[in-house]
Amino acid sequence: MANTDDPLSITFAALADPTRRAILTRLARGEATVGELGEPFDMSAPAISKHLRVLESAGLIAREVDARWRICRLRAEPMHDAHDWLEAYRRHWEGNLDRLVEFVERTHRADEEKRDAGAPRAPRKKP
Repeated sequence: MANTDDPLSITFAALADPTRRAILTRLARGEATVGELGEPFDMSAPAISKHLRVLESAGLIAREVDARWRICRLRAEPMHDAHDWLEAYRRHWEGNLDRLVEFVERTHRADEEKRDAGAPRAPRKKP
């Protein structure tokens, strides 16, 4: 079971939902009102508000009231921690893949050398 006090777990839980990821993608282009964020989705305003609360609780967005508008802004800092965590695994897998490529290339060269060493030579034509 995930530790709900762990910021990384909270970030990944918030990012797990495609609607929330779409909202973050929209906010990456600039601030937006709650209404604007809800427009592309076929869901109620309370459902959008619930998604926004999850994102705000995870620290991924900031909301403020400006006159009668509720403005949302992206806060990418929590994603930096998620990126750093994932980056360590990317380096690990890239290293493994690099070693696999080297192994396959060595094996292929060795097979070619064996084949070339054992292959009968074409007879020479006499002049």
